[in-house]
Amino acid sequence: MVLAEQVNAKPSEYTALIHVKENPTDYRKSNEDSKGNAKTRLLKRIPLAKLMDLKVDYAFKQLFGNEKNKEITVVFLNAILQKTGRNKIKDISFGNTDLANEYADDKASRLDLLVVTDAGEWIDVEIQFANKYDMVKRSLYYWSKTYQQPLEKSMLYSQLRPVIAINILNFDLFSETKNFHTTFHLHEDVEKFKLTEVMEFHFIEMSKLILDWKSDKLNPRDDILARWLLMLGMVDRRTGKGYEDIYSELEEISMDDEFLRNAFQNWEELSMTQEQRIAYEGRFRRLMDEEVFRRKMEIKQQEIEQSERRLAQSRQEFDQLKHEVEDSQQNLKQRKRDLEQSKQNLEQRKQGLEQSKQNLEQRKQGLEQSKQSLEQTRQGLEQSKQNLEQRKRDLEESQQNLEQTRHDLNQSKQNLEQSKQEMDQREKMIEQRDTKLRQKEAAVEQRMNEIARNLLSRGMNVKAVAESTGLSEDIVKEIKQGL
Repeated sequence: MVLAEQVNAKPSEYTALIHVKENPTDYRKSNEDSKGNAKTRLLKRIPLAKLMDLKVDYAFKQLFGNEKNKEITVVFLNAILQKTGRNKIKDISFGNTDLANEYADDKASRLDLLVVTDAGEWIDVEIQFANKYDMVKRSLYYWSKTYQQPLEKSMLYSQLRPVIAINILNFDLFSETKNFHTTFHLHEDVEKFKLTEVMEFHFIEMSKLILDWKSDKLNPRDDILARWLLMLGMVDRRTGKGYEDIYSELEEISMDDEFLRNAFQNWEELSMTQEQRIAYEGRFRRLMDEEVFRRKMEIKQQEIEQSERRLAQSRQEFDQLKHEVEDSQQNLKQRKRDLEQSKQNLEQRKQGLEQSKQNLEQRKQGLEQSKQSLEQTRQGLEQSKQNLEQRKRDLEESQQNLEQTRHDLNQSKQNLEQSKQEMDQREKMIEQRDTKLRQKEAAVEQRMNEIARNLLSRGMNVKAVAESTGLSEDIVKEIKQGL
């Protein structure tokens, strides 16, 4: 009979078997009752520091993955899942933690704890002792492998079961929040409605939980999840110590919590079993060796990166030095060219000085010549002065002649005015003659037009009329059109 049928067949039996006290009032007993129940300490045969660290996957699986501790596992899972409002788990069965590979070359995968609930939901619980810096992708990978694992050729996609991934981490994962318990689903980006119920992720960061405990932010009496997680964080195998304050609190609570008390008893028994202890210590050493190896690899990687940076810096410095040398060589070549140019300039200046010396001699000679020219000019000026006197006399004589010429011009002007009047009279007479002539021509043209009309009206052709009257054929044609 399958698990779901068993639960449906005997609901009262299974419900009574794993009933969880989630009402805070169930744990608020009087001090008298607590003292009455706490006749002996919770741990009877082993000190706190000798308990197995449940954050080591081997110890966790031996306690929570054991068929005889199924009731404890159900309570523990319900404490985690109550945050997302899922229905309480009534029963579970443990699944095969070795995930089947689709292809021969696929990466082999083994889960820490895999259970299927009475509602048909898969729950994958992973306990991670050391940070491998790939937790989110690892969880997504395990979720996908678990989700597709039961799918066979004859199955429909609608028959795939929801998968809940629970990751308990012994390190900080999310820097964006201080909450030790975070949950994730697929939501629409804008309106935030959930895409599906088949995917759910839980991340529990134990280091943040312990900080909340030390800051007095946790109340394990009222918070069922806090008491179970504090039990997981109570022992620190790395330091070989345990939190006595947490133990004292949980010891008192366990007097009223049967499941927590049973968990402590099974935990103590597990920690005292020699065979289990040897396997646990071996697993812990492997985890620490892996962490040391990973740390060495990280340091080696940092050294390699640092060496690469130094090499890159040295290469950059070499390139810079090379450029500086090349620049210096170019500067030397330029200075050499500048020296050659300066040498040429000096030679040119020397030649220029020689040329200037020659020019000075020439200018000296030119000055002597200019002195002689000035003397000649002075003599010329004296001669010019005499010439100016003569020209003055000539100008006076010319002025007298100009006055006589002006008088003659006035007389000529009067004569021109008289000639102009005579010309105006002649032009008037010519215009009168032209007017009479045009009148005569118009009369002749009119007479010819009349003759042409008569001839045309008599039937003479255009060409004969034009020859007879002397008119052009075009004019005769216009006359004909006017008839």
